[in-house]
Amino acid sequence: MTSPSAAVAMPMAPQNNPLLDFSGLAHFDTIKAEHVTPAIAYLLEQANIVVTQLEAPQASVTWETFVTPLENATENLGRAWGIVGHLNAVMDSPELRAAYNDNQPKLIEFSTSLSQNLALFDKYKALESSADFPTLSAARQKIIKNAVRDFRLGGAELPDADKARFADIQEKHGALTTRFSENVLDATNDYALFVLDEAELAGLPDDVKQAARAAAQKDSKDGYKFTLHFPSYFPILQYADNRVLRERIYRANATKASELSGKPEWDNTQNIVSILKLRNEEATLLGLKNFAELSLVPKMAQTPEEVIAFLEDLGQRARPFAEKDLAELREFAGTELGITPLEAWDSTYASEKLREQRYAFSEQEVKQYFPETKVVQGLFALVQKLFSVEISLDQAPVWHSDVKFFKIEKEGKLLGQFYLDLYARSGKRGGAWMDDARARRKLDHGAGIQTPIAYLTCNFSAPAVVDGAAKPALFTHDEVITLFHEFGHGLHHMLTQVDEIGVSGISGVEWDAVELPSQFMENFCWEWDVLQELTAEATSGQPLPRVLFDKMTAAKNFQSGLQTLRQVEFSLLDMHLHDQYDPSGDQTVQELINQVREQIAVFSPPAFNRFQHSFSHIFAGGYAAGYYSYKWAEVLSADAYSAFEELANGGNVISAETGSKFQREILAVGGSRPALESFKAFRGREPNIDALLRHNGMAA
Repeated sequence: MTSPSAAVAMPMAPQNNPLLDFSGLAHFDTIKAEHVTPAIAYLLEQANIVVTQLEAPQASVTWETFVTPLENATENLGRAWGIVGHLNAVMDSPELRAAYNDNQPKLIEFSTSLSQNLALFDKYKALESSADFPTLSAARQKIIKNAVRDFRLGGAELPDADKARFADIQEKHGALTTRFSENVLDATNDYALFVLDEAELAGLPDDVKQAARAAAQKDSKDGYKFTLHFPSYFPILQYADNRVLRERIYRANATKASELSGKPEWDNTQNIVSILKLRNEEATLLGLKNFAELSLVPKMAQTPEEVIAFLEDLGQRARPFAEKDLAELREFAGTELGITPLEAWDSTYASEKLREQRYAFSEQEVKQYFPETKVVQGLFALVQKLFSVEISLDQAPVWHSDVKFFKIEKEGKLLGQFYLDLYARSGKRGGAWMDDARARRKLDHGAGIQTPIAYLTCNFSAPAVVDGAAKPALFTHDEVITLFHEFGHGLHHMLTQVDEIGVSGISGVEWDAVELPSQFMENFCWEWDVLQELTAEATSGQPLPRVLFDKMTAAKNFQSGLQTLRQVEFSLLDMHLHDQYDPSGDQTVQELINQVREQIAVFSPPAFNRFQHSFSHIFAGGYAAGYYSYKWAEVLSADAYSAFEELANGGNVISAETGSKFQREILAVGGSRPALESFKAFRGREPNIDALLRHNGMAA
């Protein structure tokens, strides 16, 4: 039988375009902005030809004659565009940004037309209702059901006039979210604070001053340079005795990309309103009350009311602890530091001083035990013990000299590979994330298994070079936790054993469960046996001493009430913005934020704070009406980790047996079955909140 893809001659590929070589690893050393448009044009033409062929009537719709050719065409397009999107996030340049923005509407147009294609929708429905459907694997059944759901959410059943408006919404929304992200990046990259007198930096650790000095030297300037990249500005808030300096950097960070920043071209105020209006209109077209309802259709949580009730309950449990945290902090700041009243730019500084007094250690002291090389080696050692795999350095073209490439094997068999890009730099989007470069799938014609590849990206302090002398990169304990978190996502992607691309790795996993493996991995950063393999003092090479570890664990839940309430506040704000808020009404976004804070917060930021103008998770990422997922999944992750605690041998939670079960029931199955089923297969019961409360020091 002739395959659909063979019915019409395919277009000729542009010559010598590295974006079109899918035979191996991406050619990051040769890909340039000028390659983007011809590659995307060719792949779109190729994909559209396949779609046209698949629209034609088929005597019998089968997986092999319909789903496989469609997956093949869209995967190559997705991989090429994924490379472009990744480079745009980590190596921003005017040329690349222009190429990205020129082609993004074309990708959105194709995606929207695909999701509205009734002929394809009918074929998926035919597969779902066919006599052969029960004989398909669970993974293939899940892919078909997901596709039918997604066609409905993509507007396939809308009248033609509404389809056109729906497509227009997708294009405008994509452009606005990209602009939002670019404004944040440009505002971050633009800001520079130069301090000439070292006396003004009293309290700052030496390594922070060395990095600032190196940054100034790189710009051929005297003194010290500070930016709004997290490793640069946050130590000022945490350690600087100079209150005026703290306020200055806080204000700059809190107002970036807003109407108060002094840069109207990067103001995200109207972008936020326009994004919310488009999301509301999209949901209305689909017959839903609001975007929150639309967002929750493919998630574990069923309704906005369920999410809000979960968050408000967690907030009520945390509030007494948060009130106690704040009262202690204000009392300490006033009596010990002479800071009255306590302002937003004082809280991090005062908290660090209180921690030092109460637990007799500082974050800076701990940081000396976490050099990058030892941390990465220790992380790999833990993963190898838990999941019986081997991790080793590998070779691949990379986009920056900082980037390293590794492979994961089991008994000599390749499971996956990953790029590790750890350091903050100009032109790199802030934050930390994992993204898939290539997904696992079974290749056609018995060609074997395509193994997964991941991008693991962070924004930590790079090794500083001051006056020609290199200093090793040292991580804070929080940064170590972040690295473990992102590696958990990477494991979910790379240790999958599902061979169907639509549900392998993180694909098809409910968004409010996707944080389970990442938050699960964070817990190991508090285990003595793990930290012994993870630490080596920068000068002596000695591991973390027990006395310091005991102080750290005693302080683990320091201000956990305030931290929990802060996450609840962000999550409720996100849900209310997409549930009850009318962006066309009289109430402003800022007024809604103030309303949520009145209900939840015990310590509110100043009136000039515009954190929402850089809240990329919900305005430029995948967390719109989904930010609650962090806390929702933390219930699952804490409960899952308690299985290791319950079986701990002499206090050692590292269990290859339990790790194997976690891999088998959670990581390996990807999105091939509902996340709740996977959790119950691992734990043997429904999840409960007890472990989360206990881990956060808020148990009864």
